[in-house]
Amino acid sequence: MTAQPADFGPPRLPPMRTMVELSAALTLGYGFPTDADDFETELAREINHADPADLSEVARLTEEFRGRVIARQDPDFDSAVAAAVADIRSARGTTR
Repeated sequence: MTAQPADFGPPRLPPMRTMVELSAALTLGYGFPTDADDFETELAREINHADPADLSEVARLTEEFRGRVIARQDPDFDSAVAAAVADIRSARGTTR
């Protein structure tokens, strides 16, 4: 049995078990452009305005940005977006 090259299989995701690991992944460019700054800004806003007994918006924000990292690392993401844009343009009757 031979080993598979690293190019095969699902993409390797960075660790994102903590806010620090998620922030590091975004800073290293695993998300979309501006995600690192957006995450820090939105996280600070949510923490500053959150009821200490209800951090559900902080959890929601964390899940959103984790999802952005996962989506951005999916090799089929760009082609899926391009296909959706083409479908929308076709439905509108535009080709730009």
